[in-house]
Amino acid sequence: MAEHHFHLTASWPGLRNGVGEIKAGNLRTKVSIPPEMDGPGIGTNPDEMLLGAAATCYIITLAAMMEHSGLAKSKLTMESEGIVDVTNGVITYKTIIHRPKIVLLNSATEKDCKLAQRLAEKAEASCMISRAIKGNVDIELKTEIEKAAG
Repeated sequence: MAEHHFHLTASWPGLRNGVGEIKAGNLRTKVSIPPEMDGPGIGTNPDEMLLGAAATCYIITLAAMMEHSGLAKSKLTMESEGIVDVTNGVITYKTIIHRPKIVLLNSATEKDCKLAQRLAEKAEASCMISRAIKGNVDIELKTEIEKAAG
């Protein structure tokens, strides 16, 4: 069994509406509460970071699966949305919606398109971050698959 260890340091010199800093490997950024939650909105925030972790894990997993299956693509992009619910002062990260757009080569067959859809679904179930938050945050997938113009 291989284990990988990742380390982060955090500094928070102020109070609730202060601005902190985190450092982890190549990541170095200021952090604060977002303006939607009455914070200063400087740097990033935990909500964006969870969304970023889920989105990057998903798209990397999908790209790796496509490569492994031999499914050639022209382009792979994605938009993701995080929905945080605040009810009676309780903040809950409710849903993440991934909207991957897979553009296959112009020569792609119907079989290739179906494979792309299956891989998109499998990547969501296989992604380490998706598995880590399963049962706590709903993840929705709205995949768009098309062929490149040609």
